[in-house]
Formats: sequence, structure tokens, C-alpha cells
Amino acid sequence: MAGGSIDGHCLCGAVRITVEQPKNHLEICHCDMCRRWGGAFYGALTGEGFSIAGEDEITAYRSSEWAERAFCGTCGSNLWFKFLPTGNRSFHAGLFPDADSFEIEKEIFTDEKAGWGDMMGDHPRQTGEEVIAEAKAAGFTFD
Repeated sequence: MAGGSIDGHCLCGAVRITVEQPKNHLEICHCDMCRRWGGAFYGALTGEGFSIAGEDEITAYRSSEWAERAFCGTCGSNLWFKFLPTGNRSFHAGLFPDADSFEIEKEIFTDEKAGWGDMMGDHPRQTGEEVIAEAKAAGFTFD
């Protein structure tokens, strides 16, 4: 799926998202907040750009000092995670039918993973401490 775009939508269809030049892999987050937010791990899809239709249906929730999460105000479908220091968003992979065959690039916050959340495959797995250290090395601060 390199190049092009991928289309997705919430459960009721009120919010439609197009991701431009999507990466053909997902990042899986097992952190406590992502599990509480979606009931399981978070499968994050990213790309080079995006467009959104139905913005008036979206509710955004600031879940921490550095993150915002959004959902459809009509059906409650989780939509995206926004990293506030950069403004970058990742989108719930389940919104995009064409992402069903994407591979896992890496798993993060594996030290917070539920016992039933084991994933198959040979890909990097990072603890929360490793993820935060990597972000700090890139210049991000967490208070």
C-alpha cells in the first residue's frame, strides 16, 4: 500500500478518514491508557498526511499532558491518538478495511501488556521505559 491512500470510517460512518501514503505496517501499543481507551491494545496506522470528513461529529479528549485521543460523538468509535508535542496523529487501524493485511512494525509498552495480549511475529518489542528514553533522546520532555 506504499503510495496512494487508504480510506476508513467510524462504525456509523459519520466520520470518514483518508490517510495519504500510509505505511504498510502498524505499531501496537499495550500501555494501560490505550487498553482502557479501546479495551485492548491500540493498533496505530500512520501515513504522510490525512483528511477528515465529519469533523463536527468528533470529540477530542486530552488524556495526558502530551496526548489527545478522539472519538466519534455519535457511535463512540475511537479514531486517533495525537502526540501533542509534534501534532502527529496515528489512527485506529480497525477503521481501515484495507489495513487488515498490514504487518506489525513493533510493539511498545510491552511491560504493561495484558496476559492475553501476546502477538506473534519477529518484530521489536519495547518497554515503556525504553519508549520514554527514546523520546527523551529525540528531545521530547515529559512532566
